[in-house]
Amino acid sequence: MAKKALSPNRLLLITLGVFLCAYFVPFDAPRVIVAIQEAFLMLSEYARQHVLLCVVPAMFIAGAITVFLNQQAVIRYLGPSAPKLLAYSVASVSGSILAVCSCTVLPLFKGIYKKGAGLGPAVSFLYSGPAINILAIVLSYKVFGWELGLARMMGAVLFAFVIGYLMQVIYRREDEARLADERMFSYAGEDEKGRSLGQTVVYMASMVGILVFVNWAPSRGTSVLWDAVYTGRYWITAVFAAVLIYSLVRWFSRDDLIEWTVTTRDFSLQILPYLFGGVLIAGFLLGRPGHQALIPGEWIAGLVGGNSVWANFFASIAGAFMYFATLTEVPIVQGLMGSGMGKGPALALLLAGPSLSLPNMLVIHGELGWKKTATYVMLVVLLSTAAGILFGTLN
Repeated sequence: MAKKALSPNRLLLITLGVFLCAYFVPFDAPRVIVAIQEAFLMLSEYARQHVLLCVVPAMFIAGAITVFLNQQAVIRYLGPSAPKLLAYSVASVSGSILAVCSCTVLPLFKGIYKKGAGLGPAVSFLYSGPAINILAIVLSYKVFGWELGLARMMGAVLFAFVIGYLMQVIYRREDEARLADERMFSYAGEDEKGRSLGQTVVYMASMVGILVFVNWAPSRGTSVLWDAVYTGRYWITAVFAAVLIYSLVRWFSRDDLIEWTVTTRDFSLQILPYLFGGVLIAGFLLGRPGHQALIPGEWIAGLVGGNSVWANFFASIAGAFMYFATLTEVPIVQGLMGSGMGKGPALALLLAGPSLSLPNMLVIHGELGWKKTATYVMLVVLLSTAAGILFGTLN
């Protein structure tokens, strides 16, 4: 579908914003110069470390979900009429096994949402992918102790259910109208195009395997088995790649592959501009982990000491806007705790940070609109704040 052109009023506002930025921002100030450099260094780091191995495979999986996955199966297990326990369990578990960051999960979320998943289960998947990461939970136990590790695990699992369910309740009527719209079912892949269920499972699992194992991270001495997989991750990835190539050659026609490629391209055009723009803004304001940008790091460290409501709320807000690559939240929070961060704010940041980021918000807005995006962000921040206050009070 052709993308709508910007309205004259919106174009005027964008032009005005660029003018005001050019007029008022002191680009010759040392801190602004450093912030601009950090913005592009963060974008460069993101492009090198995450786009080719994380985002690109996720885009192809999202395209495959939209084109080839049986829509009735998605609706049966993740639709708004599916049994609640089943729908949210499937969404949470399928998100957690991917162990992806807040940006890599976006095309996958978009794919299942377009295919007919209810808003609630889709949002549960969106939260659980970055938040419920098995290795991150293990590292949290190792670095922060069992209390914070257990609180993070329980909070992330509970939040995946609660946030998704609340989103479904709040926007139930809109979601039912979305799924009742005949245009919802205009996507290709209503049937499985002659492929058996087993063939479809092998094809999808091979791409998920590539995404998971090519991005496998070391355990930092936590697990010998985990590190053994890390050592052989490229060989394991090669096996999954061979299975994918075999399935494409044997079970897919040329028209299938063209349709899949075009859909993946469209996903990329919808997501990447928001993603890259968000990374630039996040880098300009906060910088890369361990580096200063426009907002001094010591300001943040000074605001999250103790266990006050404000300290927990600020930790949640700061975490929501920062970008954490997979597992980087653990050493960052460790450093902040060394600078005086309280245990409650640490948990709040660990629950809000991995699942949200400014780039993440911009892409979600492109799919759900500002109202639903703001509700999702608010739920994550408020629940993370409450969990931090409770944990800090008990410890």
